[in-house]
Amino acid sequence: MTALERQFSQTVAEHKSTIYTVCYMFSKDADEVNDLFQEVLVNLWKGFESFEHRSDIRTWVYRVALNTCISLDRKKRRTIPLFRGGGTEERLTMDINLFEDRDADTRQVDMLHKRISKLQPFDRAIVLLWLENLSYEEIGQIVGITAKNVSVRLYRIREQLKQMSND
Repeated sequence: MTALERQFSQTVAEHKSTIYTVCYMFSKDADEVNDLFQEVLVNLWKGFESFEHRSDIRTWVYRVALNTCISLDRKKRRTIPLFRGGGTEERLTMDINLFEDRDADTRQVDMLHKRISKLQPFDRAIVLLWLENLSYEEIGQIVGITAKNVSVRLYRIREQLKQMSND
């Protein structure tokens, strides 16, 4: 294993729950979450060597994960699902399955997930980052808007989610 591969593996190990959380917010089933997770890893690897450390690695991982999930979500809405099979690719696993856990907390999380999944992809990304306790400045840096704009969008998103609870 090269030094670059070791550094990449360490980065993935440190940020895999972040990647998984982003993927979970953009999918409705476990298989699709795993597919998204793999796509994010591929995109992280493609850009890893050229990452210039002008931002924090965590910010970069979020940005790649969100961009990957948003892009695939848009493609999915425009195309007919294709069969993915065959191959002998090795899959990384999370050893987490939020789709099978059924306690009261998980049911609440599931309800919130269903509401959030009705939001537009960009708004979903903002909510996800806010739920991860990132500052408005960090959220803005990741999604490419000002902190003030993050504040305004979060207010509007909260209003949308309240409306959903009345439906």
